[in-house]
Amino acid sequence: MKNTTLVITSIAGPDHPVLNTFAKKSKEHGVPFIVIGDTKSPEKFHIDGCDFYSIERQKSLGFSIAEILPVRHYARKNIGYLVAINSGCEVIIETDDDNLPFDDFWKERTRKAEAHALEGKGWVNVYKYFSEANIWPRGFALENLQDALPEKGSIGNIESPIQQGLADKNPDVDAIYRLILPLPLDFDKNASVALGNGSICPFNSQNTTWFPEAFPLLYLPSYCSFRMTDIWRSFVAQRIAWTCGWPILFHQSTVWQERNDHNLMTDFKDEISGYTNNLAIMQNLNNLSLKNGVEYIGENMKSCYAKLIEMGLVGADEMPILEAWLKDLSAIGKN
Repeated sequence: MKNTTLVITSIAGPDHPVLNTFAKKSKEHGVPFIVIGDTKSPEKFHIDGCDFYSIERQKSLGFSIAEILPVRHYARKNIGYLVAINSGCEVIIETDDDNLPFDDFWKERTRKAEAHALEGKGWVNVYKYFSEANIWPRGFALENLQDALPEKGSIGNIESPIQQGLADKNPDVDAIYRLILPLPLDFDKNASVALGNGSICPFNSQNTTWFPEAFPLLYLPSYCSFRMTDIWRSFVAQRIAWTCGWPILFHQSTVWQERNDHNLMTDFKDEISGYTNNLAIMQNLNNLSLKNGVEYIGENMKSCYAKLIEMGLVGADEMPILEAWLKDLSAIGKN
């Protein structure tokens, strides 16, 4: 896995089995492994094969974003992305501390893939291409759950700088699903699906591969629900990907999840802003007049987050953090 870096954020201690598994396997495969801590992280943290960043170390890096990102928030992961980008890596893989890798997780990642390509299909429940179960991804517009699944068509060659891998056992579904439908579930090992212009499906931060041209779109918002930060990032990323001619690739599971403890009713409450607004978010983003081309990604990100702020879904304090993110990328030479 050449020039690849793995990024996780976690408050777990150095005896955590998932972090130790990733540290061991990352070392075997020559993959730098970054763990971003938070205020609840243990003071002493060391795992062989893991590069740990405490809050103090994060603030010593010189990134503008490090001083203004909220603590005790998943969006601290943004600093891990910047560390990886600054190292010169060409591929960033992100996951979480309750996912475990299958052997094929460690295969070389490439932009090029064979996939069923769909454009102009609206909301597409990608999970249904990999399972006959009544299942949908966290962040999917509930209003569209009963929509007929579009025909996949033939397989062709595509290039995608943003690639979402699925997760077996405890896949990324919303609290409504977890409260009423059965788990565990393993997805079928079917061919990949690539969603292009006008085809929408949320993707998460649990098993996702990013290539350099899409690095700016890694940005996770801070001033929104914890359960929505990676989902609403994915909506922004998809909308801007259309301006660059990029499809989003979804591929078979390369991890399985042994989910950390969650209070499902708390998750449900934290997801209400998504249940009631995900459809409107994509409608509003779709109506924006964005500029075409990679050189306009930063400008387009500002337009997208300004719209989310206008909708009252993201706090106004988000914009200075986004500007700091873009400033840091510019200083690195990646924006």
